[in-house]
Amino acid sequence: MTIDYLAAPENTAQSLAPNELIRLLIGSTVEEVERALVVQTLARCDGNRTQAARTLGLSVRTLRNKIRVYIAEGIEVPALSACRRRSRELCLDGLR
Repeated sequence: MTIDYLAAPENTAQSLAPNELIRLLIGSTVEEVERALVVQTLARCDGNRTQAARTLGLSVRTLRNKIRVYIAEGIEVPALSACRRRSRELCLDGLR
């Protein structure tokens, strides 16, 4: 079974009352909720793992380890966007 963690609109949580949000989570395991939070945060951060880790309150190493597990499970994880990756490469080239 494939779950599309990015299907829900970004503003869903903001538009729901706390008791409605909890109803959406009932039936999900903590692991599933955590995975969805990590994947959606990465998507919102355009795949920037440092920014996503900071937002989630995790170390980059912990986030990287979680991503490795998700990928091994067949979960699609947002990668650094192409334009940001190219910008980063140009920046790194300037340091060499």
